[in-house]
Amino acid sequence: MTSTFLPDKRSGPDVGLPPPAAAEGRGRARRRALHWLTAVGFQVPALVLFGTLVLLPMLFALYASVFRWGGFGMPEDYIGGDNFTRLFQDPVFLGDLWRCLLLVGLSLVLQLPFALALAVALNQRIRGRAVYRMLFFAPYILSEAITGVLFSMIFAPDDGLADHVLGAIGLDGVGGEWFADPSTVMATLFLVMTWKYFGFHMMLYLAGLQSIPAELTEAALIDGAGPWQRFRHITLPLLAPTLRVSVFLSVIGSIQLFDLVWVVTAGGPDHHSETMAVTMFQYGFKRYQVGYASAISVAMFGISLVFALAYQRFVLRRDLQGATTTMRGGGGS
Repeated sequence: MTSTFLPDKRSGPDVGLPPPAAAEGRGRARRRALHWLTAVGFQVPALVLFGTLVLLPMLFALYASVFRWGGFGMPEDYIGGDNFTRLFQDPVFLGDLWRCLLLVGLSLVLQLPFALALAVALNQRIRGRAVYRMLFFAPYILSEAITGVLFSMIFAPDDGLADHVLGAIGLDGVGGEWFADPSTVMATLFLVMTWKYFGFHMMLYLAGLQSIPAELTEAALIDGAGPWQRFRHITLPLLAPTLRVSVFLSVIGSIQLFDLVWVVTAGGPDHHSETMAVTMFQYGFKRYQVGYASAISVAMFGISLVFALAYQRFVLRRDLQGATTTMRGGGGS
C-alpha cells in the first residue's frame, strides 16, 4: 500500500503569527498611545502649575467675594452679594472705571497711532534705522518699577528734570505739580505709559509691515499711487490683523494696570490716579478687607472676559476663521 505524504499547510515558521495587517494595526495603536502619553507627560506639569497658581486662586477669590473677611482664618461671615452691591455704589471704584475708559481712549487715539507712525517711518530705508528701533524699543525692556522710580524723579515738583528743562527754554509756567496735582496726574501718567509701552506696539507693527509683499507696493508705485494712497489701500488693510491684536492687548493692559501706577503715585492724590487693580490692592493688603477686594478682582475678571469674548466674536472673527481654514486646508496636497 502506497501512502503519499501531504505537507500540512498549517506547519512552518509562521504558525501562530497574526496576519501582517493586524500586526501593523496593533503597532500603529501602540505608537499612537505612546504619542498621547508623551503629550500628556509634557502637559501635566504645566496644567498642575496653571491649576495651582491660576485656577485655584480665581475660584477662591470668587468664594471669598461673598464673605466679609479680613484675610485671617477661613471666611465665615457670609453676606451674599453685598460686596458687589457696595462695589457699584463705591465712588472710588466708579472712578476707577472712568479712568480705565480714559486710558483706553487715550491709548487708542494717541499711543497706538504714534507707534504706527514710527513703525511706518522705521520701515523705510533710512540710515541707522536699526539703532532707532533699538532706542524706541528699549523703554519696554525696563521693568515697571524702574520706570516708575525714574519718572518720579523726572517729574518731582519744582526740582525734577522736567521743570528744569522747561525753565531752561523759558517755559517756567508750563511745569507744575505733575503727579501731585489732581488736574494733571492722569495726563502725566499717560505720558509715562506711552513712553513705556509704545515700543512694544511699534515692534508689532514693524513685524506686520515686513510681512507685506514688496511687489504690491512696487505695483502701486508703477500705477502712480502716492504715499497716502499706498498706506490707505495697501498697508492699512494688510496690517489690519496686527492692529486688531495690538488694540486687544492695549485694552486688556489698561484694565489690569497696576505696577506702574503703584510705584509712581500709589493711586494718589486722593484716588485721582487709582485703577481697579490699585484699589483692589489697597483694600486687600492695606485695609484688610479681603472679601471686598476679592469682589473687585472678580469684577475685573468679568470685565476682561466680557471684552475678550466680544472682541473675539465681533472683531477677531475673520482672523480666526482664516487661521482655521488654513489649518484645515494645510493637510491636503
